[in-house]
Amino acid sequence: MPVIIVVLIVAAVVVVLGFILVGMYNGLVQGRLRVKEAYSGIDVQLKRRASLIPNLVETVKGYAAHEKDVLENVTRARAMLQQAGTPGQAAEANNMLTSTLRSLFAVAENYPDLKANQNFLDLQHELADVEEKIAYARQFYNSNVLSYNTKTATFPSVIFAGLFGFKAEEFFQAEEEARQDVKVSFAPPPVTPPTPPPAST
Repeated sequence: MPVIIVVLIVAAVVVVLGFILVGMYNGLVQGRLRVKEAYSGIDVQLKRRASLIPNLVETVKGYAAHEKDVLENVTRARAMLQQAGTPGQAAEANNMLTSTLRSLFAVAENYPDLKANQNFLDLQHELADVEEKIAYARQFYNSNVLSYNTKTATFPSVIFAGLFGFKAEEFFQAEEEARQDVKVSFAPPPVTPPTPPPAST
């Protein structure tokens, strides 16, 4: 076989391998970018959720100021959420905030005037809306993380992942109880029928 043909074959193989390797690298880069973009959707909703908490706490204070422990727990959970630096930390803090909000709304059941307060009702509606958007964004983010992490852990792209520092990303996990989200009731308190006067004899 002429040398020129051998050289051409080798060159063709090198070019094909080059395209394959470049494709793997670009796939990892694109996967990582999609994960970051997906997390930004969660981050926006978490910030929106955190921004509603101070107004909610102040509203509850107007009717149930002595429920100090519940209000402080909500405030602490909000601070943890704002300080979270990774998706895993944010998920943990968000789960804690969900739990404390559940306790706060349970307390609110004991205060009919608070439950009827329009600002309180508006905040409940907004929080419920944010919860739905967080759930959707979480699902989208975790789907992208799964796809990206699969690439970083399977052959042959795992070689590139190790060489160029592509590390597996954290999932945004919701605890089983937190997945139920904050259950909010907007129904007015039941009206107790008046007791009929005793029959005269």
